[in-house]
Amino acid sequence: MKRVGVIGGGQLAAMMGGAAHKLGVELVVQTPGVNDPAVAIAQDTVLAAVDDAIATATLATKSDFITFENEFVNLDALSPLAQQGVCFRPRLEALAPLLDKYHQRCYLRDLGLPVPKFFALEENKGDFSELGFPLVLKARRHGYDGQGTFIVNHVDALAEYTKSSKNCFLLEEFIPFEQELAVIAARSVTGDVVTYPIVETQQEQQVCRRVIAPAKIAPEVAAKIEYIAQTILNSLEAVGVFGIELFLTTDGKVLVNEIAPRTHNSGHFSLDACETSQFEQHLRAVCGLPLGSTALICSGAVMVNLLGYETSQSDYINKRASLEKIPQAHVHWYGKTESRPGRKLGHVTVLLNSSDKNTASQIAQTIESVWYPS
Repeated sequence: MKRVGVIGGGQLAAMMGGAAHKLGVELVVQTPGVNDPAVAIAQDTVLAAVDDAIATATLATKSDFITFENEFVNLDALSPLAQQGVCFRPRLEALAPLLDKYHQRCYLRDLGLPVPKFFALEENKGDFSELGFPLVLKARRHGYDGQGTFIVNHVDALAEYTKSSKNCFLLEEFIPFEQELAVIAARSVTGDVVTYPIVETQQEQQVCRRVIAPAKIAPEVAAKIEYIAQTILNSLEAVGVFGIELFLTTDGKVLVNEIAPRTHNSGHFSLDACETSQFEQHLRAVCGLPLGSTALICSGAVMVNLLGYETSQSDYINKRASLEKIPQAHVHWYGKTESRPGRKLGHVTVLLNSSDKNTASQIAQTIESVWYPS
């Protein structure tokens, strides 16, 4: 039986639990909190911060392979372990150009892939004429779920955001997109690459609120995105699942927004709507197993994130029960002990008998009318 060490113990690691059981894989989790979501499904736990390389050395003694639930890791500290033979999947070299968002953009640009115009704030002398306003300001490290991302409308606001921050920032042009899209892609140890159905993501305050699968896009747009995914994963010689976020512009161009070197929120629909979930696919890749089919088992699906809207210790059991009554609904609760505004507490996926976007939007509105206070 293979043992996979997972650096990170949040909901992404927890959602590997069912797939691990199916594949006969044991999970060992490195995470700081005894109440973190993945602790309940792990065969063993190393209680430590995800950037604690000494703890990762202990994790390595309990695991055949080590993978990542999040990218908040210290590659310099992990490199000696890799040199000693610890098997990281994806390998550290595949993560290196992605963890800093400015370096990630440079990497994509150098691959010849289309990206928004961008600068490192520290290298810009105040001339934003090439970008114009509004523009987007992003923390180069440790930003997620909208944290560290700001829409800036004038120079004074830019100064206000940055003057008290210790972060380094990326500046990029604001894209007036037609759609925000995402694709989950996986690459095996033998170099096989598969992609999941491309989805439309709908954000509010830079946090993903809804995912509609499949996205309503032209075949040539889908072909461009599949080419982008293949190019990125093969260039990195990646092993595992990666999430790729994109913009479709009003004039039909596809731009790469960001890459997450791990399972991703935009792929949660696959747990219920695809032959192989992104979590099973990731474990298959990490363990050297053949990749599974990414086909939908239904005509379409809509996934809605259940985001915190208050500070509370409630488990919202009554609201969850109401959501479970929606036909073909699958409610996934992450078991977090505290709600706070914007925190991802769970998600709901509803399988559809058609791929009609209006139907998906209506169901999303029904879910949100149950979940959020009126």
